[in-house]
Amino acid sequence: MFRSYFRSSVVLSLLLVAALAGYARDKATFPGPAVDASLATTKGEQTAVVGGGCFWGVQAVFQHVKGVISATSGYSGGQAGTAHYDRVSDGNTGHAESVKITYDPSQITYGQLLRVFFYVAHDPTELNRQGPDEGTQYRSVVFYNSDEQKKIAEAYIAQLNAAKVYREPIVTQVVPLKAFYAAEEHHQNYARRHPNDPYISFNDAPKLDDLKALVPELYTSNWAAAAAPSSAAMQAAKK
Repeated sequence: MFRSYFRSSVVLSLLLVAALAGYARDKATFPGPAVDASLATTKGEQTAVVGGGCFWGVQAVFQHVKGVISATSGYSGGQAGTAHYDRVSDGNTGHAESVKITYDPSQITYGQLLRVFFYVAHDPTELNRQGPDEGTQYRSVVFYNSDEQKKIAEAYIAQLNAAKVYREPIVTQVVPLKAFYAAEEHHQNYARRHPNDPYISFNDAPKLDDLKALVPELYTSNWAAAAAPSSAAMQAAKK
């Protein structure tokens, strides 16, 4: 059963708390990465994998970023045999709900993707949770696939902490990517297909508004595609 049926009341409660306490970041002074890759001179495809809570919203955000070719919900950090929603939801598989971003490095850099990740896609100061979702599967994590990605991610986290952009320290893990498993079909494009779902309306739609308002140079109204579910996810779903 989808998480939205369980959590609507929790979402509303958290929204009230957030309104009373104030948001954790200073939106007016959020810096871009001081260490970043250069834009490529020719078109191509590269990938980035991040996790920041429920993959529905993170996927939706990156589906509206210029230069992104596709954004796919899935699982990273665990084994192929447990890359299935029901197993991952137990919080004991090592997986994090993640999003694989395929992008054109001549249009957007890895550091710019991370700026979106830290600025609007999630709150990197929440440990093993994100909004109403709790558990290690909702941890904040960057899965790097090259030494360059590791360098950029670690430098950017250090930069944001030094600038005290957030009231609390960033807890985002920076770990090597071992594998990414695309999630089941009903989790792909969820925010696009269910805009009136209470969870999407209250938890994820504001992220898209933030992206458009705060990073307009990177926003596109078009929706990027999502890849097909992995064979591991489809096989696990049959069990």
